[in-house]
Amino acid sequence: MNNRITRRQALLSLATIGAGALVRPHSLLAGTPAKQKLRFALIGDWGTGNQDETRVAEQMFSAHKAKAFDFVISAGDNIYPNGSPRHFKRNFEEPFNSILADRVNFYAVLGNHDVESGGNEQCQYPLFNMQGSRYYGLKKGDGLAEFFMLDSNAFDNSQAEWLENTLRASQARWKIAVFHHPIYSSGKTHGSAMGLRKKLEPMFTRYGVNIGLSGHDHIYERTKPQQGIQYFVSGAGGKSRRGDVNLKSELRSASYDDQSHFVVLEIEDKQVSFQAVSETGATVDTGLVTL
Repeated sequence: MNNRITRRQALLSLATIGAGALVRPHSLLAGTPAKQKLRFALIGDWGTGNQDETRVAEQMFSAHKAKAFDFVISAGDNIYPNGSPRHFKRNFEEPFNSILADRVNFYAVLGNHDVESGGNEQCQYPLFNMQGSRYYGLKKGDGLAEFFMLDSNAFDNSQAEWLENTLRASQARWKIAVFHHPIYSSGKTHGSAMGLRKKLEPMFTRYGVNIGLSGHDHIYERTKPQQGIQYFVSGAGGKSRRGDVNLKSELRSASYDDQSHFVVLEIEDKQVSFQAVSETGATVDTGLVTL
């Protein structure tokens, strides 16, 4: 199996994130456990039922067996071609059977394909753990991290009020927002969702969000920090778009569009480690986000 990174290698550069913070190369797939740590996988735009998704699922299970995931976060487009329940088994339960058998929970947000049909059914689907709602909060690690799981398809006033109140009340060390449409992206097909950015970014900066996770563009990207926040785009869990990264974009810290991928993140008290892994098991980006 050829794990060599070819065209458009990820840039493993040093980057400042917030006051005195640093992103630097780091390895995740073999590490020593910490006293208080959360380890999870991130995927987006993945539920195709095709070979790319199957390969990503296999690599995720290998990483999980090496060092167990506490959970999986999905950044939307969980099911293709639309979110209909008739695709749940073939496009999710079968490819990820090994991880599900180990009782690893998936926590999902809705993407644009999900809401074409079956969005409400996904909210009620027990294996997506959406609490029956299109947006919800997720607390992990006894105050270590809180996830704000958003519906970026329809970010209305009710959701905005909920988000502001929930962010204001949060005492978590790490505040992580998850939403399908990226507000910063170098993807050529979609790029940055500017209207959504105007709604979300003021709240993110006001209430101390540390990390934003999204999908939609079928690439991997770690942006340069924006307003002290580190954004990741992970939109190629089963449907990569080769050549879609705008290499001239000033947003890029690291990008990859050769193959499908997933991301492993580990949250500790003062740092979040990350490692993006291709469908062949190659590491395409790695580093630390520190407070």
